Amino acid sequence: MSEGGAQAAPPRARGDLLDVNVWLALAIEEHVHHQSAAAYWSRTAGSTRYFCRLSAISLVRLLMQPKLMGDRALALPTAWALYRSFSDLPGVAMLAEPMGIDAALDDLVRSKLPSRLFTDAYFAALARSAGVRLVTFDKDFERFDGLSRLRLTVAEARSP
Repeated sequence: MSEGGAQAAPPRARGDLLDVNVWLALAIEEHVHHQSAAAYWSRTAGSTRYFCRLSAISLVRLLMQPKLMGDRALALPTAWALYRSFSDLPGVAMLAEPMGIDAALDDLVRSKLPSRLFTDAYFAALARSAGVRLVTFDKDFERFDGLSRLRLTVAEARSP
């Protein structure tokens, strides 16, 4: 507790919050963005890369979807084990929701945001509130002012 009896804010995190599309590209070698995601991973060795609860659950859910994975769709225990193999890597952590995330999300939701971007708004609010950079393939995040972000592209896989 600080002197005035108010609770001190937790320290801000450092590192990158990976959007589920980056985790998915890392998980599936045949994914169109796998090489770009792998290049990002190599470039940022030694940095902290974060899951949040939503990205972890979404990754597992997507790995089980026949519409996405075809005949390579995973059973729940296998999909969960793949998530756990990522989460157990050095430098990978679960990003806790910081205080103030609800207010940050409220602000984004009230900004005439299309409903299809609600999950993106959550990721943006979480990254902003925690003070981390959001890493994604999705250009829709450009609409969120003040968000530290890195948008990966296919061209990045070819960069030295």
